[in-house]
Amino acid sequence: MPSHPPKLVAIEHDDYRAEHIGRTEDGRQFFLTSPFEPAMGGSEGCEFVALYLFDSEGALIEAQIDSFGPRKSVDEFALRALYEKRLHELGEVSFERIEVAPFSVEKFGSTFGLVLRHPEDEDDSWCVEVQPGNYMAFFEPWDSGDYDT
Repeated sequence: MPSHPPKLVAIEHDDYRAEHIGRTEDGRQFFLTSPFEPAMGGSEGCEFVALYLFDSEGALIEAQIDSFGPRKSVDEFALRALYEKRLHELGEVSFERIEVAPFSVEKFGSTFGLVLRHPEDEDDSWCVEVQPGNYMAFFEPWDSGDYDT
């Protein structure tokens, strides 16, 4: 049976990669995370802070993405401070499961978001990857809330 791309992907709150997901007081959904470009193949890599805001139905409203430069020289204090600031700026939040639509945005020469990956052949399944860094990957059933790292 062929796989189908999702309209929405569930992400279950946890204490790892989905620690800062949930809802704002006004019902918007959010995902605060730290994407990265790996340092490999001659690239120095790059660290980012990304806050994705979605409406109550899961459509992307805004993507706030900041670059902190090469991984080996990143200012961890500045990165953490901005991360905490983004979380604080959300106001009162509840950390809980979210259901959001896949999306992608281009910034700093990279693709960010919950990016759909098309199956390479008919026996493969659709996938949604958190990019850059591919540090969370979601597969059917799309409402499970589970991800692979």
